[in-house]
Amino acid sequence: MNVNEEKTTVVEKAVDSSLTFELNGKKMQLDVDPSRRLVDVLRIDLDMTGTKVSCEVGRCGACIVLIDGAPHNSCLTMAYQCDGKKVETIEGFQDDVMDPVQQAFLEEGALQCGYCTPGMVMSLKGLLKENEAPNYEEMKESLSGNICRCTGYGGIQRVLRRLSVNEG
Repeated sequence: MNVNEEKTTVVEKAVDSSLTFELNGKKMQLDVDPSRRLVDVLRIDLDMTGTKVSCEVGRCGACIVLIDGAPHNSCLTMAYQCDGKKVETIEGFQDDVMDPVQQAFLEEGALQCGYCTPGMVMSLKGLLKENEAPNYEEMKESLSGNICRCTGYGGIQRVLRRLSVNEG
């Protein structure tokens, strides 16, 4: 053996890769690397493509999901952080009756390409879980982490006025 060569010993660690959580009301158990991003687990492993990938650094809000009722950027959330939690995606609102937030986006023309819409709906749903009667300013603040590049925000502001207790 050469003086500059060192013998490397590889030690495999047993990593618990079992992830158990509730997704849109259904119990899930997956065998995934715990350091994978939630957005990748949702989109790639579970085919939940309503959760979008855009900036990948938590600035645009396209990937917002609810974890135990609170909005989280799934691009910044590791899989292990969801173990034992309740995760809700936009696909969780596929009932026969349209969700009031989704209905407002549709009727107020608050979408164009629709890429940002799932994240905005999830952000507003998170607020409504915490506060059943938010005012316009509270609703506006809840969308502060969401960016839309198409609509000019006029339709989105109409949604907020429609859903808020006190118009802004």
